[in-house]
Amino acid sequence: MTNLLDRLFGHASPAWRNGNPVREELFSVERLEEHARSLAAAQLVTLKPIRVDSLVRRLADNAAVLLDAYRSTVKAVDDGSAITPAAEWLIDNYYLVERQIREIRTDLPPGYYRQLPKLAGGPFAGYPRVFGLTWAFVAHTDSHFDSEMLCRFIDAYQDVQPLTIGELWAVSISLRIVLVENLRRLAARIVHSRAERQRADRIADRLLGAGGRAPEPAAVVLADLAGAPVSDALAVQVVHRLRDQAASITQALTWLDQRLAARGTTADAAVHDEQQRQATGNVTVRNIITSMRLISDVDWLELFERVSLVDRVLAADSGFADMDFPTRNLYRNALEKLALGSKRAELDVAQSVVRAAKAAMSAISGQERNRRTDPGYYLLAGGRCAFEASIGFRPPLRIWLARWS
Repeated sequence: MTNLLDRLFGHASPAWRNGNPVREELFSVERLEEHARSLAAAQLVTLKPIRVDSLVRRLADNAAVLLDAYRSTVKAVDDGSAITPAAEWLIDNYYLVERQIREIRTDLPPGYYRQLPKLAGGPFAGYPRVFGLTWAFVAHTDSHFDSEMLCRFIDAYQDVQPLTIGELWAVSISLRIVLVENLRRLAARIVHSRAERQRADRIADRLLGAGGRAPEPAAVVLADLAGAPVSDALAVQVVHRLRDQAASITQALTWLDQRLAARGTTADAAVHDEQQRQATGNVTVRNIITSMRLISDVDWLELFERVSLVDRVLAADSGFADMDFPTRNLYRNALEKLALGSKRAELDVAQSVVRAAKAAMSAISGQERNRRTDPGYYLLAGGRCAFEASIGFRPPLRIWLARWS
């Protein structure tokens, strides 16, 4: 059983060792905004992140676990075994899960997160800040995606700590990664619980003499179980099969009560906990599948621009908002490079370029005035060199060589 759990829950980073679902207290949108602000204050970034297992490797492991769970569940159905609603959601929508994993792989090439700010501490130390942000959103919404709630969550986070352009673009893929991670954990539980119920059935079959075999003495059966773990799923199935049976079976139920008491619980509590676990698991799996569909339908270009603080700065005193998307993206790309090369915050560079444009409005007249009051003049055109000097921009070697040649 230990090997099974290791296979299901993974071996590597401490961030992945916890097999519990990504689920915390369910927050209202107002409470979610409060949490975003506190999270932003607590999440510190580092210029020297620690080495961690790659998200690409974890995604591959998640894909393997989900495929195993899908095949195992399909086999159970073919064998005539009953499955939970969560398992039904998995097998009915596995094609959607596969598509999400393929899209993540396409959008997550090697080094994709290299330029993103990394967390200095906490359970996701060394991973991108945006990954910790989306993990919190998924955990406190029970994997239910709502674009309005997401925008308010990001806006509240940025009240304390602005996100970079790259981080905002990475929100979509990070959400998908966390949802796949959460589904993997729930699928692992589905497989583990079914295996435990099957183990319980084998115990009951031996005690009851199912299939035309002679019943085995409880002492013999229980001796074979010495030292074996007793999960809630196994306890529930044993109680279901053996309760109200012959007096000779009482010894097995007494043994079960003793094993559960050693864990600080009872048979009734185990039944309640297992039923609660199945009910919440059913809801979360349904939310994950529904959210995967919704995320695929969202206009992420519009959502990005809605929460981009850089866009708000550039649009406040220019015609930036009236430009087409490719042009606005050119401005953003140029601003990203300037911020990186000057080691300044993107928002700071955006404010500087707007100030330069405003200064030209009062200092220059005529046709040239129209040109120099557009932020693009300093980001992409004739004012670029002077603006680079004003913010202390140091071009990378390849750019410097290209300019020199």
